[in-house]
Amino acid sequence: MFDVAPTELLLVIVVALVVIGPKDLPKAMRFVGKWVGKARGMARHFRAGLDTMMREAELEELEKQWRAQNEAIMREFPRVDAEPTPPAIPAPAGETAQDEDAAAAAASPEQDETHAMPPRDGPLP
Repeated sequence: MFDVAPTELLLVIVVALVVIGPKDLPKAMRFVGKWVGKARGMARHFRAGLDTMMREAELEELEKQWRAQNEAIMREFPRVDAEPTPPAIPAPAGETAQDEDAAAAAASPEQDETHAMPPRDGPLP
């Protein structure tokens, strides 16, 4: 963009030395350096803003694609809200229906208070 050859740079320095003078040249160089630094900072900030906007646009595009694919999958495989029931386990040979009822009653979490054991305060024996 700004292609400056070494001979051109030397010519600019000589002209600046003649026009500004050797006494004020360091002040002028500091002034120019500050402005170049500010310009670089502004360019870096502008570039970061553009990069952020590009990333956000790409994310929006990816989100649109994801929604379209998700809708296609949901149309192909509709959601079933009901939970599937587990298959029945056959009883072993020799057990009767009364044994199954007794086992189910013993396994049920609801117990009346007469059969509940009181909590222990001390260590186990």
